[in-house]
Amino acid sequence: MDSNSLSQRIVIFFLLSIWSTLHVHCQSHIFTVSQSDAQTNSKQAFLDAWKKACATNGGTVSVPNGNYQLSDVEFSGPCNGQTRFLLNGTLIAPDVPTPNLDYWILFRRINKLTIYGTGTLNGNGASYWNTKHTTTISSLKLVRVNKVSIKNIHSINSKKFHFNVHKCKGVTIKNIHATAPADSPNTDGIHLGKSDKIRISGGNIATGDDCISIGDGVTNMNITGVNCGPGHGISIGSLGKYHSEKEVRSIRVTNCNFENTDNGLRIKTFAPSPPGLVSDITFEGNILNNVCNPIIIDQHYCPHSKCDGGDSSVSIKDVKFIDIRGSSSEATGVKVDCSRSHPCKGIQLKGLNLTFNGNPTNALCSSADVIFLGQNQTPSRCS
Repeated sequence: MDSNSLSQRIVIFFLLSIWSTLHVHCQSHIFTVSQSDAQTNSKQAFLDAWKKACATNGGTVSVPNGNYQLSDVEFSGPCNGQTRFLLNGTLIAPDVPTPNLDYWILFRRINKLTIYGTGTLNGNGASYWNTKHTTTISSLKLVRVNKVSIKNIHSINSKKFHFNVHKCKGVTIKNIHATAPADSPNTDGIHLGKSDKIRISGGNIATGDDCISIGDGVTNMNITGVNCGPGHGISIGSLGKYHSEKEVRSIRVTNCNFENTDNGLRIKTFAPSPPGLVSDITFEGNILNNVCNPIIIDQHYCPHSKCDGGDSSVSIKDVKFIDIRGSSSEATGVKVDCSRSHPCKGIQLKGLNLTFNGNPTNALCSSADVIFLGQNQTPSRCS
């Protein structure tokens, strides 16, 4: 054997050794949940895999195809670097939830988390909807999780909220699918509160309540390309139920589609209410088909007809509705019903084209500074 051949073989052997070492090293970062039979609670297997992944920089919990019975579970940090949760199987919630818990699956106090895959969260909510329980249970809840991405996950029949984001920063939610019957109560697709820097894009949300609900303290949020319906539309609020609520600011909702929803683009506050603030809101380029309230600001929100009356003290200002097109299922396409003590300021409407049975819709406005910008829009003024 000549020296060149020997040198080449040494180099090849060296490269294969490096590849083998890297391959084993990468595989050692993946911790697979062993599937048990369909009737056995898999909670401990999930916790064991999470503990190992959380302790490993770049660790991944892998959930292969299959069905997994899973009772309430908390995945907590802090973790040792980036952590991933790869869901390709179907997780099934118990019929009866643990009393006094407001979640089924909880991720808490984690930085740099990715939840992704083609799998499904089955909240098993049908029996819960018919009970008198008041606990708002979320199928997947995030609390104090920063730099988190959720991609392509399906959620069906949640007991209440499908996804719940609370006190988080730097959240990306892309192409999720949330479904529940149109008459299922409080099955919001995504609910957010006290969180900053949120990006939601793509996906289909068809539920019995808001497709996306934005609670107090949400700032710097962009929603784009979401398909909504059935459901109650995309809502800021309800606000003003509790004291010391944080302001809602810098929200953008663009290029979304609404089909047969009760509302389209909505801001709602209780009356009476403690002080609050909603400002710098833009709804642009959204298409609505057969929507009951395409554009609505409701500062006399009273879902149970047991309100005391009075005025909301939540201030709403600098809200823009631009290029909103489609059809209303009612003759009124725009409702702006603001607080008499705190009238809405800087409400702008531009490029509207909302019809009812092929005819122009009208706009009803109360206690609000409303400006229609430009010509040839429908409606074009407040009645």
